[in-house]
Amino acid sequence: MAKYNGSKCRMCRREGSKLFLKGDRCYTDKCAFDRRPYAPGAAGRARKKVSDYALQLREKQKVRRMYGVLEKQFRGYFEKADMQKGVTGFNLLALLERRLDNVVYRLGFANSRQQARQMVRHGVFSLNNHKANIPSMQVKVGDVLVVNEKHRKNPVLAEAQDVTARRGCPTWLEVDGPNFTGTVKALPQREDIQFPINEQLIVELYSK
Repeated sequence: MAKYNGSKCRMCRREGSKLFLKGDRCYTDKCAFDRRPYAPGAAGRARKKVSDYALQLREKQKVRRMYGVLEKQFRGYFEKADMQKGVTGFNLLALLERRLDNVVYRLGFANSRQQARQMVRHGVFSLNNHKANIPSMQVKVGDVLVVNEKHRKNPVLAEAQDVTARRGCPTWLEVDGPNFTGTVKALPQREDIQFPINEQLIVELYSK
């Protein structure tokens, strides 16, 4: 599978927005985007006329990179969202939010989505008392996520829970930190996604 091994901060600068790919560092004055809020490269500061297509493409790339999915997988989410009832753009974001690795991140059991993905693959969590090691699994209302006993002393968990106090936990999830448990109380709503995303631009891009 293709994998980006370059600088994560470079991706934030390219998309012109914080993607929170480096966990706690993104909330400090060490954040590269705060220090250099312009695109990377020699022409990064140059003013450019941006076409409608470029705006749509950058919005798609921003969301894809934020959730850490590849192009083919992202296109699959869009096609599934388009077949569902309701607004396609929100359906797309809801599918991405309900990914298991994103839920782990949102609950505060990981510093970033990438770290959450790695922890899921390593068998750190159980979902409804069953092994859960597939990051793209879709959670449902009533699902209970638990950190397996042998992993509870991992210092990463304590560090991540401290960061969660700053970024908060969405209302559709409920976390019980002392018991290393998270519950899906409801399906995510549009207001639960605070990140500045214009999903309509993505719909327009794929509808051409």
